[in-house]
Amino acid sequence: MSFNAFGKPAETVDVGGEVDYASYEWFKDPPLRTEPTSSPLPQSEPYTPLPGVIEKNAMCDFALQAAPNVLYGRYKQYGQLGVLAWCAEFSEMIDELKRLGIAGDMFVSTREAALRACEEILRLQLDIKMQIIVLHLSSQVARLRRFLDAEHVWEDYPEAHFPVDPRAFS
Repeated sequence: MSFNAFGKPAETVDVGGEVDYASYEWFKDPPLRTEPTSSPLPQSEPYTPLPGVIEKNAMCDFALQAAPNVLYGRYKQYGQLGVLAWCAEFSEMIDELKRLGIAGDMFVSTREAALRACEEILRLQLDIKMQIIVLHLSSQVARLRRFLDAEHVWEDYPEAHFPVDPRAFS
């Protein structure tokens, strides 16, 4: 008789019949009950961040406060392509914020500054005709927002306006 990989005879077909548990004694030996202790939990030391963590948060906070102004400056100087270039730099900042957050070193003030920067970026009145740049900018803001507050739903993203008539490009 040959056996399959599961140790059953090869010609046996297991149809999953019911198992009889009538003679099985459930919880024959229940775990011991422990009474809750009334002693307070030991006090832990308050969290004191390392100087490097404080410095990283301060740098990120400064960069986030300046982000909308830098974006607007790039737009005024280089137009739509300046916005695209700024998105690449913003992506690097998002990656740094994610590293900071995943390590558990992001301060609440840094998180709030990031969410505020996202709102201010989307409030800028940039006349961007290339919808792919609008979508890229919006996706970068959405990426940061999803990391910072995945439960919240934002509805302040710009709408894409794609031309319907292909002759509009002529």
